[in-house]
Amino acid sequence: MNLCSSFTRRSYPQSLSPFFLFIQRRWKKPTVSAQTRLENRVRDPHFDRLMTHLKKLKLVLKIHHLLLNRKRGAFVSLQLMSRWRNILGLNVPIGSFLHNYPHVFDVFAHPLRRNLCCRVTSKMKDLILLEDVAVKQQEVEAVKRVRKLLMMSVNGTLRVHALRLVRRELGLPEDFRDSILSKYSGDFRLVDLEVVALVDRDDYNDDGGGEFGVAKVETWREKEYKEKWLSEFETKFAFPIDFPTGFKIERGFRERFRNWQRLPYTKPYETKEVVRVRSCGGIERYEKRAVAVLHEFLSLTVEKMLEVDQLAHFRRDLAIEVNVRELLLRHPGIFYISTKGKTLTVFLREAYMKGGLIEPNPVYTARRNMLDLVLLGRRKTKQLLACDEVKEESNPVVDEVCEKGERQGDWVIPFLEKCEDNRSSRL
Repeated sequence: MNLCSSFTRRSYPQSLSPFFLFIQRRWKKPTVSAQTRLENRVRDPHFDRLMTHLKKLKLVLKIHHLLLNRKRGAFVSLQLMSRWRNILGLNVPIGSFLHNYPHVFDVFAHPLRRNLCCRVTSKMKDLILLEDVAVKQQEVEAVKRVRKLLMMSVNGTLRVHALRLVRRELGLPEDFRDSILSKYSGDFRLVDLEVVALVDRDDYNDDGGGEFGVAKVETWREKEYKEKWLSEFETKFAFPIDFPTGFKIERGFRERFRNWQRLPYTKPYETKEVVRVRSCGGIERYEKRAVAVLHEFLSLTVEKMLEVDQLAHFRRDLAIEVNVRELLLRHPGIFYISTKGKTLTVFLREAYMKGGLIEPNPVYTARRNMLDLVLLGRRKTKQLLACDEVKEESNPVVDEVCEKGERQGDWVIPFLEKCEDNRSSRL
């Protein structure tokens, strides 16, 4: 054995080794896990490109949030902003990043201190304000989304912290606890200040919740049944499927997929039968219900997308205690996971076409306009050229003083005038 190992350590080819025939090597079966599925999946360039663009928009909005928290003024020096690199996660200098987006950030020289400062352009401020207006106008729709999420939960309760993590995805305002949960006291009630529950949960469960108890996929099934004249057996428990380009169909996949589409399961809003399905319904029916819950959750979001880590905060309340990432990867025709960015993001495939929503809403449209402004980059437009001419003629700090009132240091002038008057009176 030692002699064999000494031969294998040498650089002889295995075919020339005299002891090669006596060495037994086992063939090791490759492991299939969620990580290997994630690495070997068929990538969709439309979703990956969209996620790359959204990453830039998130970074821009984060800088705007930091600028907004400054109490001294709406502009900050680049020297101070350079300390935000670790907070923002930038790999380039902050000045280089800001100069790449002149439509979003206005970089100017302070006329008194002679240092470079930055502030958000008026165009970007208008688009951010437009998003806030759209969120307020869609308040009733946001209330419906929260109500449907509570109906899907097993106990009819959700943690306020979990809702706060998906606040932007659900189109909720920043102060949703006071403006939504407390305002609509006839629908929601706070339990222990950190748990929200439905007021009349039994009424929703008895009649199926009316229009609130109908999932998005059920509406699609009814449309398929009426328009395409498909049989009820084929569409009763089916999901819309859209495999990515280049998806390889292995042997026996079509039959397994057909059987899975016909497999009955408990609907997302039928929470009374969840415990029975978990115990005696079988793992396949339990996982199909989890797919239905994730499908409905993504349908309730504004942009039909969520971070996979955000779903972990709803696993216990929505009774989807499975490996969420592995479950999403096993259904590439329904979901798509993008690895662009720092976290994994899941998209609902049926809701998108070539990187855009098929049925946009006002909040999504406002955010899309912000994204389009960010994607302009350094391209010169007529509006940008006009702003450059105005910037050369006017002083940005004077405009800021007109908006905010007296600037820092203006208190010195009346103080000196008062001293001069006292001196003349003494003389």
